[in-house]
Amino acid sequence: MQKLVIYNHGKDSIPMGEKAIALADVARLHGFMFISPDYQASNDADLRVKQLLAMDLSAYQEIVLVGSSMGAYVATVASEIIKPKGLFLIAPAFYLPGYQCTELKPCADHVEVFHGWQDEVVPPENVWRFCQQHRVSLNMFDADHRLLSILPLMVDAFDRFLGACASKPLNV
Repeated sequence: MQKLVIYNHGKDSIPMGEKAIALADVARLHGFMFISPDYQASNDADLRVKQLLAMDLSAYQEIVLVGSSMGAYVATVASEIIKPKGLFLIAPAFYLPGYQCTELKPCADHVEVFHGWQDEVVPPENVWRFCQQHRVSLNMFDADHRLLSILPLMVDAFDRFLGACASKPLNV
């Protein structure tokens, strides 16, 4: 079975930054291919969603979408169409001005969110609102928007997350 993790980077980030590299290693250990589309040509979140949805994913039976900041918005909006096994969201840029989708509908068997109390880009209350509305797991840390200070914890959680995605779905 072909399995794929798609990492969606943030607005001012690069496809294979520190988080992507660390998560790619974990994905490969679980037998997943790992790709990180380059979205640097546009800072428009909704154009990035279209770019992700334009990818041919027909060869993959199991897909996990990962997103950081704007990339988490991209992954969540695209999940309505892709219907991934999992959504792993890092400092998700939800309910911010200029983003077209304000009624987010995560569509995945497993959803987990990581956010920092010291986030200066996305207010913690935005993420709390999303997690409460959709009853998804929220991991809050004394960290800033990039969450690099808790990267080892996030990598361990991603390892467990991919293990859970491999087991039977939660929402059956």
